Amino acid sequence: MKTLRFVPNGFTMIEVLISMTILAVLMAAVAVAFDASMKNYKDNEGLAKQMNIARAALLRMTNDIRTARGIVADADNTQCSIDKDGDGEADITYRFDGNQKVLYLDVYSAGSTSSYVLCKNIAGMTFTRAMVPGQPTLVRNVRITMTITDDAGQMAKKLVAAAVVRRNL
Repeated sequence: MKTLRFVPNGFTMIEVLISMTILAVLMAAVAVAFDASMKNYKDNEGLAKQMNIARAALLRMTNDIRTARGIVADADNTQCSIDKDGDGEADITYRFDGNQKVLYLDVYSAGSTSSYVLCKNIAGMTFTRAMVPGQPTLVRNVRITMTITDDAGQMAKKLVAAAVVRRNL
């Protein structure tokens, strides 16, 4: 007569529990990594939007400075007033408000002033003017430094641009 041997065809309960524990630890690690990458993506997306807006504002400012008839030689380095028509008076002013962290464009026409918001979330901004040698009232070029932040104010980037007043070379 033949004897039958018992051959196990499955896993024991201990093996199943150990494999499920290992799987749970691996899934938790993947979830943490995914969550961190999503948070990083959202933070960078907000800062990238602010950078694009700030670059557009810098492009507008540098174009206005290059084509200006003159720049007002002002001691205040948080604003830059531009004479576009050559009458000796400012037609537009780019003004940084440090309390609100906003860059404004002030347009002067017919005795009134209209203010427009160009860029928000600016941590700091300066307009550094270089004068024409021998003529202390003529501005030769303007260097613009702008530090922007994301909406939460945690990440910051610095943008720098310079423009030469073509009429004062």
